[in-house]
Amino acid sequence: MNSIILAQAAQQSAGAEGLNMLITFGLIIVIFYFIIIRPQRKQQKELKERQDSLRIGDDVITNSGIYGTVRAVKDDTVRLEIASGTIITIAKSCIVQTQPKETPAESK
Repeated sequence: MNSIILAQAAQQSAGAEGLNMLITFGLIIVIFYFIIIRPQRKQQKELKERQDSLRIGDDVITNSGIYGTVRAVKDDTVRLEIASGTIITIAKSCIVQTQPKETPAESK
């Protein structure tokens, strides 16, 4: 009789352990989402908005480290002036950062 009660108790504790493990795994997934996936999606969205809002005269940096000034914007390409009289055409997706405009007060 005691062995039957012990066997039932062992089965119930095994079921509870399985449920606890499932809840723990679920919490890990939720934490992983909020710490890694959500911020990365937000960054990608901001980058896409920045690329879509490029205008002539914006100072930008490409993913390869080239600094330039936007001279023309098309659907998927951007023409950058990287030196006086030197203009290159690159993919719009290569633009990773826009430089803030320097105000006259900052240049003093």
